[in-house]
Amino acid sequence: MLLVPEETRKRLIAERAAEFVTSDEVQQRLRQAGLRPTRQRMAIGRLLFGSSHRHVTVDDLFQEAQAADERLSLATIYNTLHHFSEAGLVRRICTGGERVYFDTDTGDHHHFYVEAESRVFDVPEGKATVDHIPAPPPGYEITKVDVVIHIRALEMSATDGEMQGPCNRCQGCDRSGTSECAAASREILAGATK
Repeated sequence: MLLVPEETRKRLIAERAAEFVTSDEVQQRLRQAGLRPTRQRMAIGRLLFGSSHRHVTVDDLFQEAQAADERLSLATIYNTLHHFSEAGLVRRICTGGERVYFDTDTGDHHHFYVEAESRVFDVPEGKATVDHIPAPPPGYEITKVDVVIHIRALEMSATDGEMQGPCNRCQGCDRSGTSECAAASREILAGATK
């Protein structure tokens, strides 16, 4: 594992957030969503929309704000993300645990949740379908269907090369649990047993 000094990590996070979105773009996004562009919303918008599509928690964004020397409280970030969600700027993802994730891609798609890592990532488009949804009770309508698939990485057995139990080496990449992941794990195992 690569260890990056804390000062360098903070600088890199701040630079990443600052280089991809302008204040004018954030302000326009907020106004189009019907939100007043306050200082706090602007700062959170720059951090949140400053990079490509991502899934963040309140704690993640709080750490990024601190690294970027933004003076924002945890409560402000929590409230702002919920306002962003209500306005359609982000999508809430509930995993059934204590944490709520916010997705900058608000389109219809499903998610994997890696339990051991508390990490969310997208299911590739077209790889998950939902059939036979029951009709809602009278007086209600279905507004959306969220699917969160809870997963854990598998570990390769040293004796028979079969995948078994949680893997400590896996970083929950997009190949996790696939034949590509199994092949990569076999290579790791082969190197470890030589």
